[in-house]
Amino acid sequence: MPSSLTRSLPRGLTGSSPRQLSLSTSLAPTSLVSSRTLASRKFRTILEPVRRLPGGNINFYQGWADDIDFSRKTITVETNAAEEAASKTVVPPPGGQIPLRDKGEVIEVQYDKLIIACGAYSQTFGIEGVREHAHFLRDIGDARRVRLRVLSLFEQCSYPSSSSPNSNGHVLTDDDKRALLHFAVVGGGPTGIEWAAELHDFIRDDLGKMYPELMRFVKITVYDVAPKVLPMFDKALADYAMGHFARQGIEVKTEHHLEKIRLADGKLGRRHGAVRIKIREVEENGGEVGAGMVVWSTGLMANPLIAKLAEKEVVVSKSKNPMTGEVLERRRLVRDKRSGGLVVDGYMRALSVDADAKFEEGNELEKKPLDGVYVIGDCSFIENDPLPKTAQVAAQEAQYLAKELNKGISPGQDGKEFKFRNWGTMTYLGGWKAIHQSKADELKGWVAWVLWRGAYLTKAMSWRNKLLVPIYWVISWIFGRGISRF
Repeated sequence: MPSSLTRSLPRGLTGSSPRQLSLSTSLAPTSLVSSRTLASRKFRTILEPVRRLPGGNINFYQGWADDIDFSRKTITVETNAAEEAASKTVVPPPGGQIPLRDKGEVIEVQYDKLIIACGAYSQTFGIEGVREHAHFLRDIGDARRVRLRVLSLFEQCSYPSSSSPNSNGHVLTDDDKRALLHFAVVGGGPTGIEWAAELHDFIRDDLGKMYPELMRFVKITVYDVAPKVLPMFDKALADYAMGHFARQGIEVKTEHHLEKIRLADGKLGRRHGAVRIKIREVEENGGEVGAGMVVWSTGLMANPLIAKLAEKEVVVSKSKNPMTGEVLERRRLVRDKRSGGLVVDGYMRALSVDADAKFEEGNELEKKPLDGVYVIGDCSFIENDPLPKTAQVAAQEAQYLAKELNKGISPGQDGKEFKFRNWGTMTYLGGWKAIHQSKADELKGWVAWVLWRGAYLTKAMSWRNKLLVPIYWVISWIFGRGISRF
């Protein structure tokens, strides 16, 4: 649920979300989660409870939106307040259905105007083993698990390598440690690059001092299927980033196709959780590479709820006549084939077509907005003006929609369409260096890092977090990051 929306709408707002907290992600969500995974910031500094958002203007139900009846204007919500899974990423298997689990209680929520902002899931491309063995960076629960895994791997490898009669075969060899301390990052976009940079800083500044004997085993590798990483940056900035990574010892392997992830054989997989990654371009060792953990950051796939809604027929009023009565028509929502999002117009209104219409190449169907239904964020696709699936876009869409609704009129009546203002793209590279690109300028190095830090500080939602963020930055700089496992 976008915080930019909940803070700006008037009283009478009712919201439903699987989580009762909101992330401070107005500029770049995964950057904040990445830094939190490795303890440069406290978890609480990027969280805001939905019920405590400024103004206290929301009636909130924690649960999964299971279905929407547009004709009756009701949302079916499956409650999940008792689930631990409410704070972790759930990736649907191929086919798009959420894994089977015990159903929670089901309630119905009425609405007058509906804003769909259910986001998207991590894209796995149906690759075997990704859902079971990879770590994602979509939520605060993911950040906690990644952090614990990194710390656990170093602790497991800290025992002596030499065998003894009492070891029962459980002592790790040097090769085992080399596999466990190999951190594989799949995805060469800003998220994967920033996490690799944060991990390098964490190991160099903190873990390296605690486990100096393990540094010779540590390896960080970024894999990407594309010919280059950071494709949203121009070549000069991308080359600067790769040069900086090379100096830090982070390997970047482009045009590498990951085909499978499986648990390693024997005790290394069963007891220590090591995995084997099958990569098409690798020839030795059966085409497999060992790793202690795989961090997955390869893009987004549509929320299964969106596919469900696009298949529904919606009965709406076509016209009213005092003599003949109300005339009804059957319509259905339009879904973009490539992104999977619901198609909206420039006012963020969900577009629909006649339920019997057939999509054909070159045949433009008549689209009409569905009354009182709006879609924003990763689950939307603006017709004739596709925008990237970023938090910056979602936050501006939320602010626009809130402002329009607060005027007391439906968006579109004043003729003011949504206009995206691109504040640029930033990526942290480690070692207090970053890159920034916008229409106005291109920055790299320490200056870009200062801008990167300042941007995230200003995007903290509450004054409480705006104060806590720099305090914890200073604490981490003076005393080091926290390495306790809890």
